[in-house]
Amino acid sequence: MTRLFAAQAAEDGASISAALLAEAVRAVWRLEALPETALGPQGKPFFPSHPALHFNLSHSGPYAFCALSDAPVGVDVERLRPRRVALVKRALSEEESAWYVSRGRRWEDFYTLWTCKEARVKCLGTGLIQAPASISVPLLESGAAAALDGLVFTTYAGEGYRAALCSPTDTAALEWFTFS
Repeated sequence: MTRLFAAQAAEDGASISAALLAEAVRAVWRLEALPETALGPQGKPFFPSHPALHFNLSHSGPYAFCALSDAPVGVDVERLRPRRVALVKRALSEEESAWYVSRGRRWEDFYTLWTCKEARVKCLGTGLIQAPASISVPLLESGAAAALDGLVFTTYAGEGYRAALCSPTDTAALEWFTFS
C-alpha cells in the first residue's frame, strides 16, 4: 500500500522535508524515531535498517511531498512557474510535445508530464541518466491515474503546484500535514 503526504512551508519546502518524512513514518509504520537514511548508487534514499520500507521525497518552492510504500516508489512536486521554451523541446518526446501544444502550451500540462518523468526515474532508482525526452510517461490530465510499462502513475494538482506519484502497485490519495 502506498501513502502520499504533503506539507507547505512559509517559503522553502526543503526546510520541512525531514519533519514531513518523520511524521509520515510515525503515522504509517508507527516508528517513533526516523530511521537512518542512506543513498543508493543513483542517489535514491532508503532506510538500511528497514529495507522493506520504501519512501521518496520531493520539494519545490514552499511544497514538500513524501511517499511511503511497501514497494519502490517515486514522487515529484514542482512549483508552477514559466520556464524557457527550450526546456519543453529538451524534456518532451514528439508525442508529448504534440499533446502539450494541443492543450495550449500551458505550463500546468508541462509540469504534469515533467513530474511523471521525475517520479518514474525516482521509483526505478535510476535518476536522470537518460535524456528526459526518452523517458516514457502516460499523457494524463492533472488529477488522473494510468498504468504504463508495469508502473502506475498518479498526478496531483493544486494552486501553484503539480505533482506525480509512480509505483508498481497502486495509486494514493494525497494527505496534507500542517506544521506550526
